[in-house]
Amino acid sequence: MSLRIYNTLSRDIETFKAIDSNHVRMYVCGMTIYDLCHIGHARMMMAFDVIQRWLKASGYQVTYVRNITDIDDKIIKRALDRNITIRALTDEMIAAMHEDIGALHIELPTHEPRATEYVPQMLDLIAKLEHKGLAYQAPSGDVNFSVRQFPGYGKLSGKSVDELRAGERVAVQDDKADPLDFVLWKAAKPSEPEDAKWTSNYGSGRPGWHIECSAMSCALLGETFDIHGGGADLQFPHHENEIAQSEGANGKPLANVWIHNGFVRVDNEKMSKSLGNFFTIREVLAKYDPETVRYFIVRVHYRTALNYSDAHLNDARAALKRLYTALDLVKPDNVTIDWLNPFAARFKAAMDDDFGTPEAIAVLFDLAAQVNVSKSTQLAGLLKALGACLGLLQNTPSLFLQAGAKTALDEATIQANIQARTAAKQAKNFALADEIRQALLAQGIVLKDSPTGTTWESV
Repeated sequence: MSLRIYNTLSRDIETFKAIDSNHVRMYVCGMTIYDLCHIGHARMMMAFDVIQRWLKASGYQVTYVRNITDIDDKIIKRALDRNITIRALTDEMIAAMHEDIGALHIELPTHEPRATEYVPQMLDLIAKLEHKGLAYQAPSGDVNFSVRQFPGYGKLSGKSVDELRAGERVAVQDDKADPLDFVLWKAAKPSEPEDAKWTSNYGSGRPGWHIECSAMSCALLGETFDIHGGGADLQFPHHENEIAQSEGANGKPLANVWIHNGFVRVDNEKMSKSLGNFFTIREVLAKYDPETVRYFIVRVHYRTALNYSDAHLNDARAALKRLYTALDLVKPDNVTIDWLNPFAARFKAAMDDDFGTPEAIAVLFDLAAQVNVSKSTQLAGLLKALGACLGLLQNTPSLFLQAGAKTALDEATIQANIQARTAAKQAKNFALADEIRQALLAQGIVLKDSPTGTTWESV
């Protein structure tokens, strides 16, 4: 079966066909980087990590762009509150994000552009919109997009223009021609720091939120690309506005397929910083090992709401232990996946059906049961290889099973693993040495090498 994906734009599952036969270009709206990432952010990045992994497993070359918004009102306020530069704040938060998602084995995208690096491209795009009568400068100095001048506005959200409300992050300005219009360029305010301002033909200011992604995606992937993704909360207004800007300027579809992942919920409410009901990735990793958190997220279909609770994470840990028990009992061979194998074929059918991870994980459990019965090292190898398509089952089984929680490793166990890693390095078995290091990291143990030896600390 060919890969089929639910397209938010058409509201239907469609057979996927890349613009270039074996190359997929995908853009995902990333983080506004003023604070630590929470588990809702992890869910978004995990969803598209699995998608890009499966595209690669399906034989595609993937150019994956996930941007960073490193200038906006919240970033400016946080930097001022801390009395540091905007760059110092965003550098700190980006490093923290990389550390957190690295622990969850979320792979870095091909490109991770920062909005502040693409201001000239944003200004070029605004000028094109102004030339076409789709943008105007208000008396305040802001440059706004004229929503009613773009005939297709509302096609992603499925609402008419009259049903929609203004999509800007701040209050509607009195000098907008229409309340629905949204800002492309924000005129600088006297109270804002100098590192929040750029010079332009429209005066000193900074880009609006929506124009950033239009400029970056076009610059890195072209005027039309295969997949555009992000959280369901971005469907309107952000993605609706991206379509209006990009298609208004270029006269071409922005993306062929739109993918949106579901929310994380706590007590039936969306997890968000504004509601104050969020848990940072670091808070969750203080209680649960990274692979348990990854499994907890991946086992739910990406479009379905994910209910966060300790009970669900404990259940995820127990389920993951069942899979690792099979790999601990039967040492897996290194295998190349034969997609004609009945287990592999079922796994592929599940993933080809809109990235159906719940069904794919059910196949892993059926395969683990067969490994337990047959003691087949080939089937154990297939279990590990299929798990890799989801970013799972790549740790050392015995090490994972020894730890009920990431802090459960005792000093003797840690030192034994350090000695085993040292021996592996001396034998030039660097793959094994790295496997041991990664397995310890998955349990929250960070190794630090120095000329005098290796030390560790718990994070």
